[in-house]
Amino acid sequence: MRFIDFNSADETNTLFINETSVPELAPGQVLVKVAAFGINRADILQKKGQYPPPAGESPILGLEMAGEIVEMPAELMTSSSFKIGDRVYGLVAGGAYAEYVAVDVQHLLATPSSLTDDEAAGVAECFLTAYQSMFVEYNLAKKSRVLIHAGASGVGLAATQLAKQWDCHIAVTASSSEKLHVCQSNGAALLINYKQQDFVEALKAHDKRDLIIDFIGADYVNRNLSVANQDACIIQLAMLGGRYAEKIDMAQLLGKRVTLKGSTLRSRTGDYKAHLVAEFAKQFGETLSKQLIKPNIEFCYSVDEINTAHARMENNLNTGKLVVHW
Repeated sequence: MRFIDFNSADETNTLFINETSVPELAPGQVLVKVAAFGINRADILQKKGQYPPPAGESPILGLEMAGEIVEMPAELMTSSSFKIGDRVYGLVAGGAYAEYVAVDVQHLLATPSSLTDDEAAGVAECFLTAYQSMFVEYNLAKKSRVLIHAGASGVGLAATQLAKQWDCHIAVTASSSEKLHVCQSNGAALLINYKQQDFVEALKAHDKRDLIIDFIGADYVNRNLSVANQDACIIQLAMLGGRYAEKIDMAQLLGKRVTLKGSTLRSRTGDYKAHLVAEFAKQFGETLSKQLIKPNIEFCYSVDEINTAHARMENNLNTGKLVVHW
């Protein structure tokens, strides 16, 4: 099968198509013929040697895909709701940048007839990450006040849509008026251009936030604390601003009883992911099928354009998801 490869010794991090064998199935797995896969920042970090896959997982890039089940062990044919030929999408800890991928059947969701494979390929990572942040790491109450940084990212837009379903007031930060317009169309009410405004100042005329979803870290930690409500929660999903946050204001952290919580998805156990997938499907599966929430696919690239797709994300130009199809 073909897959997207990279040479870790190549300083240019150029991606190229290579050949390898079709993966063998482990217990509980099915083989999916990949139609399309989503691009995530984790892929960019991995090709640079900064985010290796969990032990025992495929070294091939890619955390989400959509396609068709083409091989299934006999025992799963009777115990699973899926069958050969079903259109599916879902999570993998590695291996999505390939024509075939072995997937734990419990990490798959049925692709709604209302979604194309390209669209479905952009759902799993962003919506499950957003769902985990808001409903697993935090018990989001209806009509809460939410702040979402990197609001025009795939996760940011997914989180905005889920919060809108809960009738929340949503503030977002993004780097341009174009990106903020997309955030607004997804349900954001307060739009903050972080290149032109200090989000702390922008929020002064509004209520403080009950939930803050952040990808930056560094000096954002204290700034988030200053706009956090009493008993608020800050979910830290990345550290794009750097590994360390200096001089954390413990007085605000303690005085407001703020929970500062780090969260990842890729390294979670198989059982955890299975439960997350099932809960998301139960709570928002029909909502997705009816397109009341939907992936924001900015561009769909062919595999020959993979380096162009990565460059767009690396340069922070994308609004929403970038998807690649075979």
